[in-house]
This record gives sequence, C-alpha cells and structure tokens, in this order.
Amino acid sequence: MTDLPELSPQAAETTPEAPEPQDTRGRVAELHAIREKAYRGPSERATETQHAKGKLTARERIELLLDEGSFHEVETLRRHRATGFGLEEKKPHTDGVITGWGTVHGRTVFVYAHDFRIFGGALGEAHAAKIHKIMDKAIAAGAPLVSLNDGAGARIQEGVSALAGYGGIFQRNTKASGVIPQISVMLGPCAGGAAYSPALTDFVFMVRDTSQMFITGPDVVQAVTGAEVTQNALGGADVHAETSGVCHFAYDDEETCLEEVRYLLSLLPQNNRENPPSEEPADPADRRGEGLYDLVPADGNRPYDMRKVIEELVDEGEFLEVHERWARNIIVCLARMDGEVVGIVANQPQSLAGVLDIEASEKAARFVQMCDAFNIPILTFLDVPGFLPGVDQEHGGIIRHGAKLLYAYCNATVPRISVVLRKAYGGAYIVMDSQTIGADLTYAWPTNEIAVMGAEGAANVIFRKQIAGADDPEAMRQRMVKEYKSELMHPYYAAERGLVDDVIDPAETREVLVASLAMLRSKHADLPARKHGNPPQ
Repeated sequence: MTDLPELSPQAAETTPEAPEPQDTRGRVAELHAIREKAYRGPSERATETQHAKGKLTARERIELLLDEGSFHEVETLRRHRATGFGLEEKKPHTDGVITGWGTVHGRTVFVYAHDFRIFGGALGEAHAAKIHKIMDKAIAAGAPLVSLNDGAGARIQEGVSALAGYGGIFQRNTKASGVIPQISVMLGPCAGGAAYSPALTDFVFMVRDTSQMFITGPDVVQAVTGAEVTQNALGGADVHAETSGVCHFAYDDEETCLEEVRYLLSLLPQNNRENPPSEEPADPADRRGEGLYDLVPADGNRPYDMRKVIEELVDEGEFLEVHERWARNIIVCLARMDGEVVGIVANQPQSLAGVLDIEASEKAARFVQMCDAFNIPILTFLDVPGFLPGVDQEHGGIIRHGAKLLYAYCNATVPRISVVLRKAYGGAYIVMDSQTIGADLTYAWPTNEIAVMGAEGAANVIFRKQIAGADDPEAMRQRMVKEYKSELMHPYYAAERGLVDDVIDPAETREVLVASLAMLRSKHADLPARKHGNPPQ
C-alpha cells in the first residue's frame, strides 16, 4: 500500500475536487490484499531459505501446534515506527512476530511465534509490544502460553528500545510463573538476553541442529577465552538436554517437537485454579502388577530399570518423562492413574545406583514445585542409598542443592504419596518425601530397607571394637551385619513405629495408589500467611 502525501491546509482549500472515497467493498478488498501479503511473508525466496535450513515458517508452526482452523491472530497489521539505519524503508506488517490464540485439544492456548524471515526475528519496540499484549491476555484469561522462538535477539537498529522490550517479557514471565503453564519451544537461535525468557518458563523444548541457546556466542567465547566452538557444541539441543539441564525435551524435527508440546498441554491444567484434565480410564484401577515381583530384585545391590516399574503402574504404561537425559539417577515424569494426571519422582537404580546428587536434587525440586503449582498429585518411588559422597559434591554445594528438594516437598500442598520399593537410607530417605516431612501416605514393599545407612557400614561403625578384637574379624563382621539387619532393617520396623502406613503386596500397588489418590482428591492444606518463602539457592 502506497502512502499518500499529506496536503497543507492551504492546498486542501484550493483543491478543486477531492477524490471520491472508496466504497466499503473496495476498502475490504484492500484490507484482504494487505492481510494476504502479511500472511505470505516478505518473499517466496525468504520462505525457501527458511525451508532450506530444515525450518518451518512461523505460520506453519502455529498450524501444527493448534487445532485446525482455531487460530485467531491479533495485530497482524502492526508495523514499527523506528527511523534511521534503513528501517524507515522496511516496515513489514507483523513486525516479525505473529501473536494470537487458538485451541489445543479444544482448550484455549495463547501463542506467539517469531518470524525469522523478517529482520531475522529480532525483537524491536513494536515486536515486543505485541508479545507483551498477548502475555497479558494469557494471564488475564488464565490459559497456557506457548512461545515459538526463532529470533536473533534484540534489534540492534532500535537500540535501547529493543532491550527494554525484553525487560517487559521477563517481568511478565515472572508474573505468570505458577499461574499459567508457560512453554518455550526453541526452533532457531536464541542468544543473549533472549535466552532468559525460556529459562523463566516451566518447560523448554528444543530441536537438534536448528535451535541453540547461549548468553555469549562462539565468536565472543573465542575472543575472550581463545576456545573455538560451534553453535551446537556451545548451546545446542543435546548440550542443554544432557549437560546444562536447560532443555527439558529435545527432538530431531519440528513436527515431532510440536506434537509433543500438544501432548504435554493435555496433561496440564489451564491455570493454577483448575485441576488437570481427566480422561475416561481404559485401564482397570485394580489391575494387578504381577510383573513387579521380577522387575525389582530383592538384593539391594542389583540394579534395575525404574522406568519399567512406572510402566507397570500407570495407565496403559504411558508416561511423559521430563529431563530424560539430564541427571539420569532420578526420574521425573507425568502420567495418569485411573484417568487422573499425576507427577512421579523416582530414584533410578540403573544410574549411579539411584543416589541423590546436586543435579538430581535440582531436577526433582523444580518438578515438585511445578506439580504443586498446577494441582498435580505427586507419587514418589524410593530406592535410594543416600547422597553421593565426594569432594566435588560437597564443594559444589550438595547441602544447599539437596535442601532445594527438601524445601520443595515440605512446601507442597498437593496430595503426596510415597512408596519405598527397596533401599531408603539416611538423609536421602527423609528428603524423598518421607512421612516426617509431610507425605500424606507412605507405603512400603516387603523388600524395603529403611535405615540410617546400609547394614555393612552401620555394623562397621557400631561394632568396630568387637570386630577388631575378634579372633576372626570377618566372621564377626558378618555376624554383626546380620544382627543389625534383623533388628533395625527388617521390612516392618518402620511400620511398627508408625513411619509407614502399610506394607503392601507389590502386585497391589496400582490398586492401592488409585484408591489413595481418590481419597486425597479433596485435600485442603492451610498455610501460614506470608508474602513468599525464601528457598535455598
């Protein structure tokens, strides 16, 4: 559309005859033409370039995310007002970000998507204002917000006005935290301050090879440190999924990634005032788990895959694991029990024997907080030999990081049920939602060993003098180990003292958990009045 030159008042007075205004149909046709150009994007060449990189356009991504035909766009015609550096000659509609709302599985979801074809998806003043508006609407409506990130950071030509836009996004991310689910989908580069918005959200998805996140890029790293590194090696999907823990889910392509975002949304409530959506259960609540007898060895030193235990217990064996490749010694996942959503925290004996360390504590703590914020009951499956010993762990702050998990459980008001499958030793037993820190119900299998430490270590401490003075120290040590086990580690010791509500048949675990969750569904917890707590950092 060509802008018409403005006429001075004098010129207007001397104009003999003003042109007839277009009729309504003409104006509507003009509107449709403008919208069609905005929908197409800057050019076919820009779209081809995007596809050549293995990336979809912003509108193609929105179509995959939302239910067909449900998207309602806002501010399609928005354009920036900046001047200088050639910007006055480039004023495309949308200003490089598409915002609006639609539905996923019939429920309202708000979305914004960077359009890399326009200014590389860089954030300017108008661009930021559109994002601010859609975030405000999501908070007001009480519906999830999904951001499809593919932007080159702040728009350099707009200077501090662009930077200020990020501040508004961060403030809204924080305001929405624990109020509505926030999901960040990384589908391109995300550098500098732009990486902080995803870090403030509940879940981060990434796509291998095409998405990266870092504060300082490879060029800056090389200039400052001399180290040469590629974008993917510095901040690619695998790095953040396995090493940093920034990324919760990583996939090979955008289609799979966006389908998994839809699945995650089906397990989350619209906001913190609602419960997660229920489904008609297709799996009998009283289904016995005979396979559990063989899945978990009675010998506490033998490893097994806790995922197979979870598969045996949840509806149809289906669950969504969060942070699958980071801190593998603990599992956190979302699943359904009798059609109701639950969050599961479980030690993984297959990795580091299931010990708690710095990363496992952080991973579980954040997940517990998320479940508590969004009214998701928490099931905890224990098989933990303790905290990981070592100089690196102590100097790295295992005390304060372990305290994060302890704080998260103690602060949670949703229904909480724990099951001791096998080992539960020392402080790690207490931290993993024991009855003494507020678990509503605690069950144990007959194979459980709840104690301050393992029998071998305990006997060496308690009976040190007897063992040292014996004619046959090894025989004496074995006898003392056996005595400690029979006196203080038998399966019913904790139950006799009221620290376990019941010792249950492993095959009946699903039935017991379903009945317990049904009883706790109306749980209400009163908390002392406070502005907020001060969790360990």
